[in-house]
Amino acid sequence: MPAPAPQDRGRCCSYRAVQKRLPILSWLPRYSLAWLQLDLIAGATVGLTVVPQALAYAEVAGLPVQYGLYSSFMGCFVYCFLGTAKDVTLGPTAIMSLLVSSYAFHDPVYAVLLAFLSGCIQLAMGLLRLGFLLDFISCPVIKGFTSAASVTIGFSQVKNFLGLRGIPRQFFLQVYETLRRIGETRAGDAILGLACLVALTGLGAMKRRLSGAPGAEPLSARVSYLIVWISATARNALVVLSAGLVAYSFQAMGSRPFTLTGEVPQGLPALRLPPFAEAAANGTVPFGRMVQDMGDGLAVVPLMGLLETVAIAKAFASQNGYRIDPNQELLAMGFTNILGSFVSSYPVTGSFGRTAVNAQTGACTPAGGLVTGALVLLSLAYLTSCFSYVPKAALAAVIVCAVAPVFDAGIVRTLWRVKRLDLVPLCVTFLLCFWEVQYGIVAGVLVSGVLLLYPIARPPIKVSDRGGLLVQPGSSLHFPAVEYLRDTLCKRALAASSPRSIILDCRHVSSIDYTVVVGLADLLRELRKQGFALAFRGLQDNVLQVLLAADLDEFQHCTGWQEADETLCLSGAEAAAAWQQ
Repeated sequence: MPAPAPQDRGRCCSYRAVQKRLPILSWLPRYSLAWLQLDLIAGATVGLTVVPQALAYAEVAGLPVQYGLYSSFMGCFVYCFLGTAKDVTLGPTAIMSLLVSSYAFHDPVYAVLLAFLSGCIQLAMGLLRLGFLLDFISCPVIKGFTSAASVTIGFSQVKNFLGLRGIPRQFFLQVYETLRRIGETRAGDAILGLACLVALTGLGAMKRRLSGAPGAEPLSARVSYLIVWISATARNALVVLSAGLVAYSFQAMGSRPFTLTGEVPQGLPALRLPPFAEAAANGTVPFGRMVQDMGDGLAVVPLMGLLETVAIAKAFASQNGYRIDPNQELLAMGFTNILGSFVSSYPVTGSFGRTAVNAQTGACTPAGGLVTGALVLLSLAYLTSCFSYVPKAALAAVIVCAVAPVFDAGIVRTLWRVKRLDLVPLCVTFLLCFWEVQYGIVAGVLVSGVLLLYPIARPPIKVSDRGGLLVQPGSSLHFPAVEYLRDTLCKRALAASSPRSIILDCRHVSSIDYTVVVGLADLLRELRKQGFALAFRGLQDNVLQVLLAADLDEFQHCTGWQEADETLCLSGAEAAAAWQQ
């Protein structure tokens, strides 16, 4: 068969490049009616989950509930074209809502601008292929952050369970005020919240215990299975709807025992530019001041958004046997947040709960997100008047059940068995996140970095005495280890009764840097003054080349070390000639 023409190969490469940036082109030509049926079911099921969760997460973010819905549809549409994982859904999440609460100061203008700037940063990171930055955030730091976030978010809903108002959002003040005012609990909110919590827990347990769909069973068994499956999968919508009907019934009878969500503006959000300034009572807050106010949130929010999405995508990709591209996920999130800011969205990321629902209902492609997004838009257009009857206690139950699985108590036991030192960044991150989220993450990353760098600064050094000192570093030598090597070698050499030869065995040293070369030169001079001769042995070619290029005074390279035999040592010039040969 003749080889393809150069122009054909060029077109093929160009198409692959476009396909990589626009993943929809890889599955759309193969789309089938069977896939369409499964994607419709998955999209509708996720839509029933996302609407009540969106209302609840807006409460976590400290924003009016409609902003949760405004943030829930753009990611569904964008990810269909740019996403690399068939199961992932982008939208508001509990952890991202907590971050928005910290950096947007419960102000919708700041929240929308944060979405725009986060999207720009994520888009730039994707274009520059900076997805590898996630490799520097260790698993203990992630677990510490998510566990602390689940506790913070969960406890923040206690006030809604108890019907308390005016509780501060800072965690420690929140705990104090909630306990101090527990006597003001509203019985209606407490009973309804507990009932919703029990119902969600029971339906979730039913979903986990469901086996595969019955095949040859009688029709009644299959119908029963379908009813239970739909009820368990759409449990959030079912519980919120039931609580809303109960609240409406009491309202019709002239009683208001529950704290309700209140009026929600009807209609789709206006399409407009994100706000680059904010009108205030004493003037206008300019763009520069708003950016300064958000501070390190402009780094934390984009990075944590990427972290959450990629972690979810990798988890489901490994289960289904496909790969994802972190940089493409960055592009998808970047465009989602940028475009979302034009419809008053706050920052969004991948949702583990909704992604799990998507996978369990058999989604074949990201096209199911189109159905989910359409349902959110329909809810905004026609159902917002019904949302005013939703009790806050019901939304609190939805949040608590969503964040409870995020708390990983077993990680402590696992790290104790695997590597106890990893408990340090876990605990530091977990504890400091209760003070400020950004402090916990930064401190955890720094502690992980110190633990990573410590073996480089203090490599294992084996010293043996066999008629002369044999010093053997256990790993490569880099600049933090220079002083440690010099101190160890000089200490052992000076402890000898009389000057002797010293061999530095470098068989495990695969690389050195300039600072190490300078340190070795100083070491040679220092030992020579004390009457010691230092020679090198077992140098790998690249290390030997560096030392020869440095032209160290009295550099010697030994080709062997035997107790009873002579050791052949070459001077610098002789070693250079031998290496060239």
